[in-house]
Amino acid sequence: MSNIETIICLILLLMAVPDWCGKLGRPALANIFFVVFGLIFATFLNVDEITMIKRAGEVGFLLVLFEVGLEIDLPSFREFLPSLRYALYWMLLQYPLLLILAQTVGFGWLESFMIAAALAGCSMSMAYSGWKHFHGLDGPARNFSLQIMVALEVLAIVTMSINATALKSGFGWTILLKLGAMAVLVFLISRGAAHVVKLFQWIIEKTTHWRVHFLVLLVLVVCAICDRLQLPAPKAAFFLGMFMSRTTFHGHSLEEHIAPISRRFLIPIFFVSLGMTVDAKMLVSYGALLALCGAVFLIGFRDMMHRRFLQTGGPAQTFLLFCPNLTMAALAATSLLQAGKQEAATWVTLCGLFFSVISVWLLPRGKADESAAEH
Repeated sequence: MSNIETIICLILLLMAVPDWCGKLGRPALANIFFVVFGLIFATFLNVDEITMIKRAGEVGFLLVLFEVGLEIDLPSFREFLPSLRYALYWMLLQYPLLLILAQTVGFGWLESFMIAAALAGCSMSMAYSGWKHFHGLDGPARNFSLQIMVALEVLAIVTMSINATALKSGFGWTILLKLGAMAVLVFLISRGAAHVVKLFQWIIEKTTHWRVHFLVLLVLVVCAICDRLQLPAPKAAFFLGMFMSRTTFHGHSLEEHIAPISRRFLIPIFFVSLGMTVDAKMLVSYGALLALCGAVFLIGFRDMMHRRFLQTGGPAQTFLLFCPNLTMAALAATSLLQAGKQEAATWVTLCGLFFSVISVWLLPRGKADESAAEH
C-alpha cells in the first residue's frame, strides 16, 4: 500500500467511525475501533508507513494527556475527600486480583504493578459521555459518581508515573530524584499556569480562523520547552491541561475548541498507532484468553463490590462508569514500550480493549442524535 493510499484510508476512517458510533448511541466505542483498525491495518503496511503513523501518534499522545488533564476539574479537598476515599478502596480491593492475573501471564512485578494501575483506573474521556446520558443517576449520587471517575483517573496516572520511573531505573534512591523532578515540573507549571491561561484566553478571543492551530501550537511549544529542560513532555501536557481545565470561551471548553485537530485527527491516529503495536498472533494466545476471562471476571467482581460494599447511591449499573480504561491502558502501554516491554504493552492494550468494549456496551445507550452531535 502506498503512502497516499494509507492517508486516504486514515481520512475515511476518521470521518466515518465517530459518526457511526454516535448514531449507535455509543460514542465511547470510537477509540476502541481505532485500536482494532490499527491492529488490522498494520498487516497491509510496510515499515516506513507504520513509522509515519507512529510519529504522528506521538503528537496525538501529548494531546491525549492534555485533554485528560482538561477533564480533571478538582473541587476543594474537603469536597473531594469522600470520592478519593471511595476510589482508593475501589482500586486496592482489585489490586491483588489484577496482580495475580498479570503474574499468571508471566510478567515481572514492575510490569504487573503498571498493568494493575492502568486497569484499576478509569478513562474519563470514554466514561464521561456514558455519565451524561445515564438515566436514573440523579442528585448527590450523580455528582459523587463523577468525582469518583476523576479520582480513579488521577490515582491511576500518579501510580503509573511512579511505575514508569521504576521501570526505567528500578526502585532505589534515584526514583526519589525522578519524583522530585515531577514535583518541580508541577510547581513550574502551576507558577506559570495563570500567565499561560491568560495567553490562551487572549488567543481564543482575538484569533478567528487560526484559533485552533494556535492553541495546539502553544501546547506543543510548552511540551517542547519542558523536553529541552529534561522534564517529561507527556507529564507537562497532562499538568498543563489540569491547570487549564476551567478555561472557557463562549461557554465552550478548550477541549471543544481544539477538537478539530485533537479528537478528530491526531488523537485517533494515536489509537491507530497503538493498535499497530499489538502482535496479531497474541489474539489467539493463552494470554489473550486470560485477558478476556479476566475482564469478564473483574467486571462481575466490580458489580459485587458496588452492590455490597461500595455503593454510590445510584442504580445498580453505576459501577460500569468506572470500568472503561482504554486510555489508561494506552498510557501504560506507551510507558511499557519505552521500557522495552513489548509483550506487556500488547497485553495491557488487549485487556483495556476487553474491559472497555464490555463495559461501554453494557452501559445504557445515549440518544443517537445527541451522541452524534457531540462529534
